[in-house]
Amino acid sequence: MSRVKDQKFTVLRDKKTVITRAGFWKIPHNSSPDEVYLKIGRYKKPQGFFDPETVDLNEPKSELTLDGEEFTNLVSFIQENYEAFKHGVKAYLPLDNPYDISVAQQIKQFLTENDKSEMLDFLLENQIVPEELEVGLAHARRTRAIDEYNLLLESDHTENKWQQWFESNSWVLGSDFVRILDERTIDTKNISDFLMESYDGFLDIVEIKRPEGGLQFWQNNLDHGNYVPHSDLIKAITQASKYIHEVEREADSIKFFQRVGGIKTIKPRCTLIYGRSCDWNADQQEAFRILNSSYHNLSIMTFDHVLERANRVLGKNC
Repeated sequence: MSRVKDQKFTVLRDKKTVITRAGFWKIPHNSSPDEVYLKIGRYKKPQGFFDPETVDLNEPKSELTLDGEEFTNLVSFIQENYEAFKHGVKAYLPLDNPYDISVAQQIKQFLTENDKSEMLDFLLENQIVPEELEVGLAHARRTRAIDEYNLLLESDHTENKWQQWFESNSWVLGSDFVRILDERTIDTKNISDFLMESYDGFLDIVEIKRPEGGLQFWQNNLDHGNYVPHSDLIKAITQASKYIHEVEREADSIKFFQRVGGIKTIKPRCTLIYGRSCDWNADQQEAFRILNSSYHNLSIMTFDHVLERANRVLGKNC
């Protein structure tokens, strides 16, 4: 190769009537670094002797010029992909830059393959995901869920938004429940927030009331020195008790049994998630304990109780 001023050429192929050539151009700039352009062309070969590395070829059969940015991106593309592609690899994870965004996209594509069971078997059989990473991912996912929970508590969201959150994070409901059932309808008049399969294989109910919306937990005035439930809470308890009653009535229904996926219904219980308790005093905490003990098939939790339990599961200080 030879150099003429701010140009440099090389011959890629020299045939009888056609010559293929590549060349660099350096474009100076006053306010930014100089740019190097790349021109690749296939030209009609001149008659007689000529120097293909220096002469201007004015009869291109095809010609392409890449500016500085295009040329730099082409160089990066070749450096990163040529060797792998030559050996038949179209997608790979570059270990010298494992946290690039393109790597994330490739990993995501792999983990969203259609045959999930085959992919999971492959990961497990080859021990690709270390146990500590698996635990860490689960912990990080739950931590993000609790962050979202706190954000929801700061806003006045409808029950539908809370239903979506609990459906995606049923682990906060505790080990009493195995899973949320797809079915929510008890009968034509009663639709619960969640019908659950308990750890012992029976059907239970979870009912939630959004923490905002003006619903009160305790009456404003004490009764004989005692905290008593507000009428809002009594209405929610009544509704939950109604659901328990209606589920029991459907216990022998073959259609209901089929709708809930064959989960047995015997003495169902209901967990009612209602209100806030972050600002309760000691007397209110005691009154809550007494209130809960008075129901044998109903358990009341506040949204703050759920948050506290979730933080304890994650090993966080409450």
